Amino acid sequence: MMARIPLILEPQPEGGYTVTSPLLPELITEGDTIPECLVNVEDAFAAVVEIYEDRGRPLPDGIYADDPNGPVSVEALVSIR
Repeated sequence: MMARIPLILEPQPEGGYTVTSPLLPELITEGDTIPECLVNVEDAFAAVVEIYEDRGRPLPDGIYADDPNGPVSVEALVSIR
């Protein structure tokens, strides 16, 4: 299943990023690069889903894509030279 999760990647002084989500405050992870962060988000999201299930809490409405085979909207940062 696909989920839409807003993410904030905050650069750290020592390098890398800390990743949080305003929609899921329990989601916290990090990575040295943006691609690594996105891989780590999958594991962090799985842990958050487990926490919500254990507590009997529903995930926020609209988090799951209605049609996992349909189009996906993605925002990306790109470097302009």
